[in-house]
Amino acid sequence: MAFPTAVNSQITDSVTQVNTEVLGNSPAVASGNLFIGTSQALANAAHNATTNQQLAVTSQQAATTLGITNIFSLGAASTGDAASKVFG
Repeated sequence: MAFPTAVNSQITDSVTQVNTEVLGNSPAVASGNLFIGTSQALANAAHNATTNQQLAVTSQQAATTLGITNIFSLGAASTGDAASKVFG
């Protein structure tokens, strides 16, 4: 006991131990929070990439369908002319 106080020494020892535990656990808690935040950000990025790929495929399928519809709508004699309109 360093200095005599009006507070029971068991109380001061208890508070000191709690403060020491909080300071000792702080790096672990901070690292855990960092890892959780990073993993959530990476999961969101992977989900967004998957969604964007799916939407791109849908747009590509629509463009392909439109092009083929234009080619087939003009008849056999003008297929070359229709192809040049689609690709030109």
